Amino acid sequence: MTTPSSVHGEQLHTLYSHHHGWLFNLLKRRLGCAEDAADLAQDAFIRLLLRPQEFDNSGGARAYLTTVAKGLCVDLWRRREVEQAWLDAIAAKPEVFAPSSEHTAIVLETLYDLNHMLRGLPQKIAKAFIFSQLDGLPYREIAVRLDVSERMVKKYMARAMYECAVFELDAADEIIK
Repeated sequence: MTTPSSVHGEQLHTLYSHHHGWLFNLLKRRLGCAEDAADLAQDAFIRLLLRPQEFDNSGGARAYLTTVAKGLCVDLWRRREVEQAWLDAIAAKPEVFAPSSEHTAIVLETLYDLNHMLRGLPQKIAKAFIFSQLDGLPYREIAVRLDVSERMVKKYMARAMYECAVFELDAADEIIK
């Protein structure tokens, strides 16, 4: 007797065998790196494993995998952008302040998460948060820079802090699972 999970496993195996080579080549052309392409192709199929999809035909599967691949490429480029900014900041400091590789990994993961959260916010809210938390600007100055009232800056900050709290709760849930 076949169960839904065994049917899904067979479908995934078929999708993988029919589309992995094509997806790998697409990613390799886009990224210019076989190693990154292999990683992202695997990530695309892991998404299918975690969130099964039904496809009417091969074209539907390719369209889905293309969309997932584009998103994975954008995520990779954003992570590298954040990492480069961190490395540039560290390079500007004297060697005495150089963090350990463990500390660097923790900071980078936090920065990736923060970057992801900020990209999900409206632009003025994200800017208000950055001006306040990174630049240390008072709300009055933020209001001038964003051309809004100080009261609006307080609303922006409340929303940003709420999103931080939600993000932190989601992260805690992931750790528990």
